[in-house]
Amino acid sequence: MSPHFAPDRQIAGHRSTLVSVAVNIALTAIQLVVGLFAHSQALVADAIHSLSDLVSDGVVLVANKHSQKAPDADHPYGHRRFETAASLIIGALLLSVGIGMLWSSFVKLQSPQAIPEVHSAALAVALLALASKELLFRYMLRVAKRVRSSMLVANAWHARSDAASSLVVALGILANLGGFHLADPLAALVVGLMIIRMGWRFFFRSFNDLMDSAVDDETEGRIRGYLLSTPGVHGIHGLKTRKLGDMIWVEVDLEMDGDLTITQGHAIATEARKRVMQNEPVLDVMTHFDPVHMPAGRSGESS
Repeated sequence: MSPHFAPDRQIAGHRSTLVSVAVNIALTAIQLVVGLFAHSQALVADAIHSLSDLVSDGVVLVANKHSQKAPDADHPYGHRRFETAASLIIGALLLSVGIGMLWSSFVKLQSPQAIPEVHSAALAVALLALASKELLFRYMLRVAKRVRSSMLVANAWHARSDAASSLVVALGILANLGGFHLADPLAALVVGLMIIRMGWRFFFRSFNDLMDSAVDDETEGRIRGYLLSTPGVHGIHGLKTRKLGDMIWVEVDLEMDGDLTITQGHAIATEARKRVMQNEPVLDVMTHFDPVHMPAGRSGESS
């Protein structure tokens, strides 16, 4: 079994997401109440962004539970793509929230004379939200990297996008308090653009993974190297990879001495598979034995 199946992976994901839920419930309530009281569109927009985090956290909790299920008759390759689907949903959610913010800000900017001065309480809440979301991001990203989960990485960067938006909101409120009343809806506009950019990145990447995209060239090169360095492997061809959630599925044809017995060939293929799975987040390596007759000591890859 690959060492990347850490036993605490699901527990860590569940715990970090529950922390995010608690933080976002508190921030959403505070930002919404104070934003409405202080007449800050930017702070209300940030509250809606925090609310979207609660929805994405719910998606992550469900996906984290189902993605760890063992393969079954209907899903012989396992359920890893629940994580990819969750990242896709988070991306779509961010896109919709960002577009909604842009529209709301655009409407406000059409009537600048109607934009009120923001109460100073909004600035304090914006700074509180900034500090809370940045700390949450750092915590969640540390957990995500430890368990190597792209879904948790996506959720962590969602928290970072919140921290960045809270910074913009704080600056907009500060400018509004200084007399530039357009700053508040302009801050909400910038927040919307930031959210759209982040949402598109997650949506596009997850969509590609669902379409069986191969791993990047660097990762494929490492896999190729592990296979070719295996004693008894004279070359490889037909190397194919595809993403299954955070894991990789590998298929390859191994070129070995045609005079080997089946038992000897199987042992070499097993060692090649072991080398890949010990060093990369690979779910499995499907190998095929191609007999070749090559001079002793020669190795390489045929086309």
